[in-house]
Amino acid sequence: MTESPISTFPVPALEDIPEDLRSMMVGIQEKTGFIPNVFLALAHRPDELRSFMSYHDALMERDSGLSKAEREMIVVATSGANSCMYCVVAHGAILRIRAKNPLIADQLAIDPSKADVDDRQKAMIAFAIKLARTPEDLEESDHNLLRSHGFSDDDIWDIGAITGLFAMSNRLAHLASMRPNDEFLSMGRS
Repeated sequence: MTESPISTFPVPALEDIPEDLRSMMVGIQEKTGFIPNVFLALAHRPDELRSFMSYHDALMERDSGLSKAEREMIVVATSGANSCMYCVVAHGAILRIRAKNPLIADQLAIDPSKADVDDRQKAMIAFAIKLARTPEDLEESDHNLLRSHGFSDDDIWDIGAITGLFAMSNRLAHLASMRPNDEFLSMGRS
């Protein structure tokens, strides 16, 4: 059986990827044991990968009113709503690890309204999904509902910015028929 390609677009060999990006990928490989396919697939356009990673890190790694697990909840739920297998599988693994919950990613990807999250997180996820699927329907009352759950305006911006970044990521994954690494499937499940 032949393994499916990770992208419909050319994927450069690791040694042909610019040094800064290759060094980042090798660092991740040393930490996790593999290079996530998204980096290899997006290395097709190095300047865009650098920009994507810079914005990703600015949203997902900085101090925020949202926990790192909550940020991953947004990614998994909106990626599920956008039917993005790559992001559901890859970020589902990260979410399971960060939340220390082997079930949460599957719940959020399939039916967020039934996920085992608190009311604050349910409001956050509902807002993110509305923004991802029907952004034209977003109203001030949606912002006010988040505020009533203790989210600041900066938190609301973060919810929206993460939703927006991963809407783009979901579309790129669909565009390239990006295949998630098999390693992600078992991470954080036991």
